[in-house]
Amino acid sequence: MIKVFVNGFKGRMGSGIVEAVSADSDFVVVGGYDPKAAEGTPVLVSVGVTPAPAVAAPVFRDLAEGLEATKPDVMVDFTHPSAVAENIEIALRHNIHCVVGTTGLAPDDLTALYERVPTSANLFYAPNFTMGAVLMMACAQKVARYFADAEIIEFHHNGKADAPSGTAINTALAIASVREQAGIRTTAPGKETELPGKEGARGTSVQGVLVHSVRSDGFVAHQEVIFGSAGETLTIRHDSISRSAYMPGILLAIRSVPTRRGLIIGLDKLLDL
Repeated sequence: MIKVFVNGFKGRMGSGIVEAVSADSDFVVVGGYDPKAAEGTPVLVSVGVTPAPAVAAPVFRDLAEGLEATKPDVMVDFTHPSAVAENIEIALRHNIHCVVGTTGLAPDDLTALYERVPTSANLFYAPNFTMGAVLMMACAQKVARYFADAEIIEFHHNGKADAPSGTAINTALAIASVREQAGIRTTAPGKETELPGKEGARGTSVQGVLVHSVRSDGFVAHQEVIFGSAGETLTIRHDSISRSAYMPGILLAIRSVPTRRGLIIGLDKLLDL
């Protein structure tokens, strides 16, 4: 049985992760971390098709203290971009495997962090844990070779802490890498067409791929990748209509990270793509 410690358990994703982990007989939640929590607050109850007894686990306001007290196998982090690097470093120094979905860290940042910290633990990071989003990025990378123009529009709820999203950035980087290999350059009007005083109208450029971020109540997580060529467009869209869509990927990562080696980036590394 894999012992799991959940960071940000009171958040939208954190509470869902605790519930999903508690419902799987391969895992047990041993504790949680939230700097705003009251010490000793129970994490959640065990759930499932058949009602199960409540399983209380302590919540800590100090991450290092919580990891030392509970000795988990895996720490899962869905917190905030401003805190995630420190959280990862603390866990790795305790030789605890990490599954991280908090965006805001670039691959180079993760590599530098992992190489700096002496550890025997593994670090798994994914900008998106939904199967559909992973397939969307894989499809976009294949299509990019055949269309000169590509732009990304991503939609998230108002509470999202970063813009653009990690999924959008990684999609853009995947498209840009293929364009470079194929010798394709963006031909659509870019930021040079923005009117004075209206900068930002064309979005932000991620290695030549323009990304537009929408934040509004009513959205969960959605992304369109729009490709254009003479006389045609091709749109790839993925919609997460419930945070439950993330749970199979998160559970797969928790189950896989103890048997992997080193730093692993992307859910696609755990799938047969």
